[in-house]
Amino acid sequence: MGYDSSATRARLLKAAHQEFVAYGLAGARVERIAKNAPANKQAIYAYYGSKDNLFDAVLEARIRVLADVVPFTPDDLAAYAGALFDAFIEDPDLIRLTQWKTLERPEASAEELEAHLTKAQAVADAHGTDLETGMDALMIALAAAQAWLFTPPAIRNPTGDDEEARLNRHRAAVIASVQALTERLMPTK
Repeated sequence: MGYDSSATRARLLKAAHQEFVAYGLAGARVERIAKNAPANKQAIYAYYGSKDNLFDAVLEARIRVLADVVPFTPDDLAAYAGALFDAFIEDPDLIRLTQWKTLERPEASAEELEAHLTKAQAVADAHGTDLETGMDALMIALAAAQAWLFTPPAIRNPTGDDEEARLNRHRAAVIASVQALTERLMPTK
C-alpha cells in the first residue's frame, strides 16, 4: 500500500484546525497536531514549512469554505449578513479561529487587504457611493453577523427564552439593522 500525501495533508489540516481553534497560534503545539493527525511532526514542516504557514493554510481553507457557503451579495448586505450569521451559527469555530488570528496577527496580509478592498468597492459600486463608505458598511455588516457569538450565552439570552426562538429573533435583528445601515449610509440607486 502506497503513501497518500493528500490524505496526510487533509488529516494535518483537520487536526491543525482543531488545535488552532482551541489554543490559537501561540498556544498550538506541533506535537499535538501530529499526534491527532496521525502523522509525524516532520510532515508538517515538509508540507507547510512552519506552524505559522500551517495556521495560514487552515485559515485559507476555512475562509474558502465560508465563501462557498455564503456568496457575497454587495447589493444586498442585509441578506449577506443573515447568511453569514447562519454560517457562523453552523460553524462557531470559524469565529474563534478568526479571533485568534486577529489577536495574534493583527496585521492584514496583502491577500486579505485585497479581498476586503474588492468587496468594499463592490458594495460602493452597487450603492453608488465611495470606497470608504462601502468599507464602513461591509465592516458593520460583518460585525453584526458575528456579534451573537462574541457574546456570552447568559448575556445574549438574559430572560432564558427558548434558545432557538432567541436565535431567530437575533437573526432578524441582524438583518434589520444591516438593512437600516444600508439605507442610512448609502443612497438608493
